[in-house]
Amino acid sequence: MSTADFNSTNSLLAPYAGLVRVRVGGILVRDGAILLAAHRGLLPGDTPFWSPPGGGWAFGESLKQALQREFSEETGLAVRVGRQLHLHEFRHDNLQALEIFFEVAPDDPAATPRLGHDPEHAADAQLLAELAWRTPRQLLALPPAQVHPVLRGLLSTDDIFVPQVLLHP
Repeated sequence: MSTADFNSTNSLLAPYAGLVRVRVGGILVRDGAILLAAHRGLLPGDTPFWSPPGGGWAFGESLKQALQREFSEETGLAVRVGRQLHLHEFRHDNLQALEIFFEVAPDDPAATPRLGHDPEHAADAQLLAELAWRTPRQLLALPPAQVHPVLRGLLSTDDIFVPQVLLHP
């Protein structure tokens, strides 16, 4: 993965600088689209970075509990966590994370996601900018730097369920 376009000097990212983080993310597919969160602060200007909802694993939680908490915080949805799908290593300048992605299903299939918040950030310094359902075709139309590496090159939502391990050499 090329991370040359990432803006790791942004003050929104300062709490994560110089730390190794473990992050969990949830893949939720509905009607041919994937639920994604647009994050700000990773790319120059207000350019969004689209990634599955998720966040940091806290001490004392299982990975599944962390994902349920993070998914609820970011989307308002209660989810059941299924199988692990992807492992991704992110490194750029002073940012480093190991990301583990799981299949998720909503407890209430009729529930509508709503943009939540990052409790570790002030209301005026949120990384989350938008929630949206995006099809693989819509993701392919975006510049690759705006799309999380586990989502790049998808031709159908079936492709997201093919496990990947993306590690730096």
